[in-house]
Amino acid sequence: MAHFKTPLLTKSYVVNFLISLLLYLTMYLLIVVITQYTVNQYHVSDSLAGLVMGLFIVGSLLGRFMIGRFINVIGPKKILVIGLIAFILTQCLYFFEGSLIFLMVTRLLNGFALAIATTATGTIVALISPVDRRAEGISLFSLSLVVGAAVGPFVGLLLSHIYPTVVLFVLCVIIAFIALFMSFTLHIDFTVEPLRAEDKQFKLSQFVSIPALPIASVILVCGLGYASVLSFIQIYAETLNLVTVASYYFIAYAIASVITRPIVGKIMDRYNENKIAYPALILFCLSLITLAVVTTSTGWLLLISGALLGVGYGSMTAVCNVAAIKVSDKDKMGIATSTFYIGLDFGLGFGPFALGFLTSSVGFSKMYAVTAFILVLCIGLYWMVHGRHIQARGQEK
Repeated sequence: MAHFKTPLLTKSYVVNFLISLLLYLTMYLLIVVITQYTVNQYHVSDSLAGLVMGLFIVGSLLGRFMIGRFINVIGPKKILVIGLIAFILTQCLYFFEGSLIFLMVTRLLNGFALAIATTATGTIVALISPVDRRAEGISLFSLSLVVGAAVGPFVGLLLSHIYPTVVLFVLCVIIAFIALFMSFTLHIDFTVEPLRAEDKQFKLSQFVSIPALPIASVILVCGLGYASVLSFIQIYAETLNLVTVASYYFIAYAIASVITRPIVGKIMDRYNENKIAYPALILFCLSLITLAVVTTSTGWLLLISGALLGVGYGSMTAVCNVAAIKVSDKDKMGIATSTFYIGLDFGLGFGPFALGFLTSSVGFSKMYAVTAFILVLCIGLYWMVHGRHIQARGQEK
């Protein structure tokens, strides 16, 4: 008798994917223009402008800490709508030319709102994906972040050379409104749970999934590795006179991710996370080593590094997301998803700050070599906190 798989790409799945894509597109679009906007508008130093950019991540961390516990109480769809409305309102604050402090508060609130919305979309995909295809569903869904991170900066840089920054602010508001209208078409089978008396007490487990914290430490380290590329690849390319080639770095990253991500999810569903995690971490290390050895005459290595990063880091985000949900209780999907993103945001947010000290003392090439070594250690970290606990298929939780 033929075996038919439960459909994965339902209407709600596709809509949820597109909402997440639009959110990340606006996030990364603004990331590449907000620093220069701050310098030009308020005549501040590059370091202070970098702080303004980074406050978005701080707001995102606060949002993820706060919202996870309310997913089951309010429901993921309502949380998503609330997050999208808050995101639109905070996007509108960019139109007010106040003080630098006002812009800082705007970035903080904007990050907080995005965290609410993306935590909701991350929870929704885990809920609507068939149990036997959950890893595949989460893996495919994470492409929304990959594509948003590749297309957003490209669109932002392209339009910033043609139009004033206020036009980009308008575009982001329009995109957010489209995402809000799309959210009303979502259909999710979910029963809200009343807030229990013990949940009203202040406990760490109300904000993060304790079982998911170990795997969150893995994605934190991976986020630090990715931050080394995201933050310094452009400056590094300028020192090597490879700016033109570097502009295609994240295109190679996105193409490699799109090609491999569906396969990654299917392998995890059929076997387990270990089948992906160890090769992915090795490829991640090779990506950074490739960056460390690139020279002006070997600029093509940048594209190889981008492709390796897409397979390595891209696969690890899917692995850690799936693992965080797997080790947590079924009624803690929202908090588990939030915990995963908290680890990722910590790595992305504080990685550039820590690695910045390293680049100033040893240079970019050695910084990438050191970061690659940290990723080698991360292989051992993954084995210790998660990999060694995975049993043969059929005995997994």
